[in-house]
Amino acid sequence: MRIGQIVIDVAPLRESRDFRWLFAGRFIASAGNVVATTAANWQVYALTHSPLAVGLLSLTSSIGMLVSLLAGGVLADRHDRRTLLLATGLPQAVLAAALMANSLQPHPAVWAIFAVTLGMGGLAGLGAPASTAATPALVGPARLPAAAALNGMGNQLGNLAGPALAGLLIAGPGLPTCYGTDAVCFVLFALALLFVRQMPPTVAVQRPGLHSLAEGFRYVRHSSVLGGMLLIDTSAMIFGMPAALFPALASRHFHGGSATFGLLTAAPGFGAMAGAASSGWTGRVRRPGVVVIAAGMVWGAAIVGFGLTRSLPVALAFLALAGGGDMISEILRNALLQIYAPDRLRGRLSSLYLAQVNTAPALGNAEAGIVAQLFSLTASVVSGGLACVGGALLLAALFPALRHASLAGPGTEGVPSGPPVAEAAD
Repeated sequence: MRIGQIVIDVAPLRESRDFRWLFAGRFIASAGNVVATTAANWQVYALTHSPLAVGLLSLTSSIGMLVSLLAGGVLADRHDRRTLLLATGLPQAVLAAALMANSLQPHPAVWAIFAVTLGMGGLAGLGAPASTAATPALVGPARLPAAAALNGMGNQLGNLAGPALAGLLIAGPGLPTCYGTDAVCFVLFALALLFVRQMPPTVAVQRPGLHSLAEGFRYVRHSSVLGGMLLIDTSAMIFGMPAALFPALASRHFHGGSATFGLLTAAPGFGAMAGAASSGWTGRVRRPGVVVIAAGMVWGAAIVGFGLTRSLPVALAFLALAGGGDMISEILRNALLQIYAPDRLRGRLSSLYLAQVNTAPALGNAEAGIVAQLFSLTASVVSGGLACVGGALLLAALFPALRHASLAGPGTEGVPSGPPVAEAAD
């Protein structure tokens, strides 16, 4: 296999001006959000000394995101997607400024961090389905795996640089600088969107509401490919997501401070970026579902190794391996979603996918915090990784359609992929 077939495919950036601007804006906003999220986690742990509180902070953001994602999916199938992104991006800059103001107080309020985090999660959820659903129109079906790899690499580059930058800012200028950086990034995101053409849905939902949302749920329930794909990742994130334990692990196991915490948080992003950079082969995979299953097992095994070591370099290597496996899974899951989702349902199916992607890690963080509180940090991490591997094996057996899924689309894998979709609007 030639090098050109391995390295990431940048054709979507080269061919689509609109995708370039959307990609740049999303990357900036994502990086700023990671800086603020890392700072909030550190601040809550510093104020409460509780890993459980950090896990609950992540859960709070995801609760707001979950509710708004479902509404955002319906809106993305009815309204111009660029307008939705603008309407949800600028208010997040205001909320980031509110976090900065709270951190400047002599005694910052923990409840305020939770309240603002809830609001930011809600706004992010309203806009995320519009961003995901717009990609096929900007790059075309043939470029979807490449676009997914680029988006994933951009997000993970933010996940890599953001925590490290947050650690340096916390140790230097302080927490307010982290939140101020996030506010500026959302303003830049809005400016980038001004250069993107309008992105209305090809077929608008006529009556948005519960009936419209239920249609998306029904499609996923009848699609073994999409349903199995979502469950594989849900299992991995619920049982194998120890990020809420990173502050405590940095302090107790690795005897470090904010810089060590930043390294632990950044390591999965480093591995994910390396996975994305070498993802050129993903567009030619014959059985992407098998790769998704295998990647889930890699994640779980790496988390077990991370939980058993007390060497910081070895721990960072295991986290990087986990991040690399997760990135390959994310690229193929995103491509399968766009390929197996009918256009008139793409916003709603994207919202369900994003709800799972964002909620499952929060539930996993909460689960990790509870197990750590009841037993120990090591028991929480190792048991979660083992459960992740077992869950991947079980779901692989239960969903043969996922094992036979193809990037060529429904009808090519020999297993029915979902119910027929009516042509009439709701």
